[in-house]
Amino acid sequence: MSNANAQPVAGESSVEPPRDVEALRKLIMARRDQMPRRLLQVATFAVDNTSEMAFGTAAGIAQSIDVQPSTLVRFAQSLGYSGFSELQALFRDHMRGSWPDYNDRLRGLRESGPVDGMLEGFARASIQSIERLTATLSHDDLARAIALLAGAETIFLVAARRAYPVSSYLNYALGRLGLKCMMIDHTGLMGPETVAFAGPRDVVLAISFTPYTTTTVDLAGLAHDRGVPLIAITDSSFSPLVPRSTVWLEVVETSHAAFRPLAASMTLAMTLAAGAAEVRADTATADRNK
Repeated sequence: MSNANAQPVAGESSVEPPRDVEALRKLIMARRDQMPRRLLQVATFAVDNTSEMAFGTAAGIAQSIDVQPSTLVRFAQSLGYSGFSELQALFRDHMRGSWPDYNDRLRGLRESGPVDGMLEGFARASIQSIERLTATLSHDDLARAIALLAGAETIFLVAARRAYPVSSYLNYALGRLGLKCMMIDHTGLMGPETVAFAGPRDVVLAISFTPYTTTTVDLAGLAHDRGVPLIAITDSSFSPLVPRSTVWLEVVETSHAAFRPLAASMTLAMTLAAGAAEVRADTATADRNK
């Protein structure tokens, strides 16, 4: 934070920093003509790429802008923040607040009419989600993910909140299909200790959607740091899971009255579980026939 009694150096702020993204944009627009060229590059990117500013890594954002990571720190400090992490927290709060709370969602549902209209809305959103998945998902990435799952000694599943049902289904399906798996649900805050059991011969499958769950991201990061292959199911290339992933699969669910069905996510989960079981069975048959 800037000190109100200190003399500001060139490009730095001596006032309290903005506390919401709209105020930040107004400040950037007011100062852009006086900003050094590198800081202006960051400012332009920040205004146009809210999601990446919220969930990208400092190194990744700097690479996208073609500046040094230290320039991000300098930019944040020029606006009165203590550093880039504080500025990024502002963008993350904005992204989390972009989804209405459940009372607002219920009001939206009431406006959609009687129960028949509600059912039609959710069904239409689910169909659109699955159609988009089948049209856009990379078949090569899907095959890589299935191969990783099939070859893993243990599959560790990481998810929370809205993504938890997808992980729970995978735990059921993989177990029934004979693939060893373990859910890391962070019960008792023991997630890091559970991740510590994973090794290079295992796979971590992490699932998180906007607004990304910090616990899932952190546990996936721990697995990555241990050299464990990571499969991510997420909804954007700007997801914080992507930079750590061995392979990532994009699922974007169409919403109805701000409720997002899990139809496409569950379809992908079924495909991964069945596909991994089939590959493992084919491998076992081939080994027996040698």
